Amino acid sequence: MNRRMFLHTAAAIGAAPRLLLSAANEDTVMKPYHEPARDVPVVERADVLVAGGGPAGVAAALAAARRGATTRLIEANGCLGGTWTAGLLSWILDSGNKKGIIKEIIAELEKRGAVARYGGDVGYDVETMKLVLDELCLAAGVRVQLHTRVAAAHAPDGRLGLAITESKSGRQAWAADVFVDATGDGDLAARAGCGSDYGREGTGQAQPMSVICLVTGIAPEGVAEFVRGLAEPKGERNPKGRLKAEMERAGVSPSYAQPTLFYIRDGLFCMMANHEYGVAGTNAAQLTEATLRGRAEVHKLVNALRTLGGVWKDMRIVATAEHIGVREGRRVRGLYQVTADDLASGARHDDAVCRVNFPVDVHSTDPKQDKGITRERVRAKPYDIPYRALVAKDVTGLLLAGRCISGDFIAHSSYRVTGNAVAMGAAAGAAAALAAKSNRPPCELPWPEVQKTLSL
Repeated sequence: MNRRMFLHTAAAIGAAPRLLLSAANEDTVMKPYHEPARDVPVVERADVLVAGGGPAGVAAALAAARRGATTRLIEANGCLGGTWTAGLLSWILDSGNKKGIIKEIIAELEKRGAVARYGGDVGYDVETMKLVLDELCLAAGVRVQLHTRVAAAHAPDGRLGLAITESKSGRQAWAADVFVDATGDGDLAARAGCGSDYGREGTGQAQPMSVICLVTGIAPEGVAEFVRGLAEPKGERNPKGRLKAEMERAGVSPSYAQPTLFYIRDGLFCMMANHEYGVAGTNAAQLTEATLRGRAEVHKLVNALRTLGGVWKDMRIVATAEHIGVREGRRVRGLYQVTADDLASGARHDDAVCRVNFPVDVHSTDPKQDKGITRERVRAKPYDIPYRALVAKDVTGLLLAGRCISGDFIAHSSYRVTGNAVAMGAAAGAAAALAAKSNRPPCELPWPEVQKTLSL
């Protein structure tokens, strides 16, 4: 084949265009692209718009809609629930002292036989959780739109007026009187111009992420000594250590030094054994790489356990998380910052939205030092999260709920769990409805008025 024929054939199968594209990239890809101005349709106006349909967002939307506010809920995934569902978390922490929506959700799951209780923790079936959240939102009149992500915001003169999204429907704008950012990473707040903090003070290092999986093919009675919640009643105090030893006996060592199995029901287990270090929750490329690594690792771990035979011989993964479990994103600056001192002193506030009973829980940010839970100098007493920590400082008309509220690194490691997220969401949603109906910004609402609506 002569050179001309080779080039013609290569072009026909697409090789030459790829080479030309690569060459073109050197000249054009690194240059900024100026997007032409365009009109974005404002598709709806609501009293309250909630960005993010995870535990905090669902609670916020329910609370707002049930108080008579027209409520729009925007969610990036194909289901409500966030880390509960797309993340396969399967376990609710720090819900024991909480009332209201969290109790209602757990009660609905129990009616359907989809709950496992061990001490103060609650396990649940992920698919049932998806359905329960759908039904609760639809019954309350919440307008839900899935597969839609916040891309920008319009906040003229420092007051948030529009959330702009991207989806299969293209670019759309949504107007509301009051907004709630329950995205976890503070995406709406960031787009609106709010200041935020990220990672540990001084280093910027954030807690690692985890790809969680659901497994089956193992019997609870056969693996009880390796399972959190099943081992303790039998007198075994270190199920995580035993599970890690089994993995190492199979020739693999998990990236998380305290791998955990939770029993859900009917031979279904949740496994958390992966840590992805140095990954920013606000960087799509890094999230992608971490997800691919994490999924590969959990398959490797399960395949290795299966080679041991015995109780592990039929172990199989039935699902890996659609969304990697992100522990830490932006902490948006609010009117009050929850701090390590609040935890150490057991702070009480007149405008408390909930009381946190969860300890300081920092997953090591540096795998060279530790691959488990680090020992911090702060020991948490039960403490309050004030309403002021849910009110954005830099933009009017915006409330925060879930792990993106205003706090420092240590405090965040405690309040970030989902039992607290639901309580925060309920308070933010109730406040948003009151603000919208009374034509006042959230920062001007006296807490007793919000508290009164929460008791309705």
